[in-house]
Amino acid sequence: MPPTLASLVRNPALKLTVLAGQDGLDVPVRWVHTSELDDPAPFLEGGELLLTTGLKLPDAASGQRAYVHRLADAGVVGLGFGIGLSHEEVPGPLADAAEERGLPLLRVPQPTPFIAISKAVSAALAAEQYRAVTMTSQAQQELTRAALGPDGSRALLGRLAQRLGGWAALYDAAGGVLAAEPEWAVRRAARIAGEAVRLRERPAPAAAAVQDAADRVELQSLGTGRRARGFLAVGTERRLSPSERYVVNAAVALLTLSLEHSRTLQGAEQRLGAALLQMLLAGEAERARTVAGTMFGTLLDGPVRILVARRPARTRGAAGERNGPAPAPGPGEEDGPLDALVGAVETAALRTAEHALVLHHDDRLVLLMADGGAVQKACTARLGAADGQAEEGPDDGRAEAGLAAGLSGPVAPAAAAAAHRQAEGALAVALRRGRPLVEHGELGHGSVLPLLGDEAVRAFAEGLLRPLREHDATARGDLVASLQAWLSRHGQWDAAAAELGVHRHTLRYRMRRVEELLGRSLDDPDVRMELWLALKARRDDA
Repeated sequence: MPPTLASLVRNPALKLTVLAGQDGLDVPVRWVHTSELDDPAPFLEGGELLLTTGLKLPDAASGQRAYVHRLADAGVVGLGFGIGLSHEEVPGPLADAAEERGLPLLRVPQPTPFIAISKAVSAALAAEQYRAVTMTSQAQQELTRAALGPDGSRALLGRLAQRLGGWAALYDAAGGVLAAEPEWAVRRAARIAGEAVRLRERPAPAAAAVQDAADRVELQSLGTGRRARGFLAVGTERRLSPSERYVVNAAVALLTLSLEHSRTLQGAEQRLGAALLQMLLAGEAERARTVAGTMFGTLLDGPVRILVARRPARTRGAAGERNGPAPAPGPGEEDGPLDALVGAVETAALRTAEHALVLHHDDRLVLLMADGGAVQKACTARLGAADGQAEEGPDDGRAEAGLAAGLSGPVAPAAAAAAHRQAEGALAVALRRGRPLVEHGELGHGSVLPLLGDEAVRAFAEGLLRPLREHDATARGDLVASLQAWLSRHGQWDAAAAELGVHRHTLRYRMRRVEELLGRSLDDPDVRMELWLALKARRDDA
């Protein structure tokens, strides 16, 4: 405990007597200062015990009252008046003024030198500092031993809560409560999770203090990077003392080291996971299972899904063609959408002890996750497509600022390559329709016609129909329209001729001319299919 006026009064060697301000004796004394000035306030910082013999104390009661008010306004915690030199006894008006302001007034007998009081306070301050250093050192050792134990973070929180006489909680980067001690503190920690989220928006390291019911809660960000990797909260009924703050700082340092160590291990695990995913995509499922062992739990034992995501093209040219994928963020920029998606996956995996394999490939992010698990739900929520919120429609650029992704159907891990193809196909549709997420199962419903807008399909259609279009531009007879009508009428001559308003023999002549120009037989169903799709693609392009 720091020295107080009460502890000085209890010291029998000092023989001090309290004349006024009895209720203020428990205030800590920061220092002892001796002054005979009639106005020592300019030389004070507050928290001092001022000692004087009253050498220049005014005789008038009003002057003594003004003297006391100046000391009280300066933050003096007490006045020690030495008798036997300038004054045989403490002046009554001085005691009355001190009682009026609630300023403790101590009578110092002549045998007690002021230096004895200064030494007593100095010794008590030194003892308090030594106790604080010793306590801090012991606390650091306890926290370190706890952090190195099998349940490091939770054990550290328990020790910290005991030391502070309150509670402590650890949050992940998204503000989710990872652990809290004692156990009853989980609800209290959850109540202020929003404060941790707000603290995340500030550059690390960051701190904040909030009042929650009867607790004063202090939050500290964790991590060495620009963005926090977690948060520590401590709740107590009172303000922390300087030594307790040192203990909290030690906990922050240990938790940060733990997070950075975990980050290194996590990086190695992610690289191994990426290599395993490459094996699976290459059809080497058994080798991948052997290499993985038990590191990724039961991920490779049950149905999995693959999600492929990329940033949609950012701009369009004058002809409506995309100018390529949006560039990845530079070193000094904010985390890109792909990084945010990976962060959501990591958070979901950490909270539920699930596993996922992540692979960055060219401009794409490939994820392998358990079917229907928390990671899959986190992905769909992040992409804003949960419960079919995204609507089908033309490519209107709604996903330009975020991500487009394709999700495969559930497959066995050995069929990861097929699932990857499914996800790529779904991604192509998502990019074309401006959807944030398209699942492979959706491709079996609706029309295939929206898929014909791909540039490669259009180029194929243009090349296939070019001889007919060139004929129509220079010769009589509309071969393209005639072919369209004939195919739409399933090769029925009379119906197609009636639609065109020509004789059926004329239509037969035109179809023979089509075969001559294309060098292909209309009796071949594959040829008819290709021509029909080419016509539909050309019409979509027009």
